Amino acid sequence: MNRRRLPIALAFVLAALSGRASGHSGPPYPILTDKVAGPYLLSIWTDPDTTDDGSAGGQFWIRIHLVDGGEVPSETRARVSIAALDRPESARDAPASPVRGDITNQFAAVEMDHEGSFGVLVRVEGPRGRAAVDSSVEATYDLRPPRLLLLIYLLPFVLAGLLWGRLLMRRRVLRSSSRSGTDG
Repeated sequence: MNRRRLPIALAFVLAALSGRASGHSGPPYPILTDKVAGPYLLSIWTDPDTTDDGSAGGQFWIRIHLVDGGEVPSETRARVSIAALDRPESARDAPASPVRGDITNQFAAVEMDHEGSFGVLVRVEGPRGRAAVDSSVEATYDLRPPRLLLLIYLLPFVLAGLLWGRLLMRRRVLRSSSRSGTDG
């Protein structure tokens, strides 16, 4: 095979073997906005990443406000429960904790062990009462590559840059030696 055709053929093979990338890979997004439940006005934001290593990749932010516009008591806490819609026995839950001391913005992380639809239940308890809201979310694998893989991806470009720099240095040396040879 011609040397020029080999990279083109390799690119086509790699493109044909790559899977379809359809999933959420980006900032958190709302799955429930300003839902009145009991004395609370609740919103749920999520970044529903699936993991194979058992880490809690399903991230949830719960925004809590009072319907009457008052201040949310500091004892108010949320709890996030999820269950795969195709595996109801796989329910998991986690307590939410305030983000940087802000009781109105609480965070919980839950393991999502496979791609698919998950039911989400958020329960809030505090001095002003109890409330619960539910929603659903589609969990996907995080499409961002690990840092080590980024380094591997960058390696050919770094090597090409080093070779290019070496070529430029060699040209400079050859030019200066040819000039000094013609000057003398």
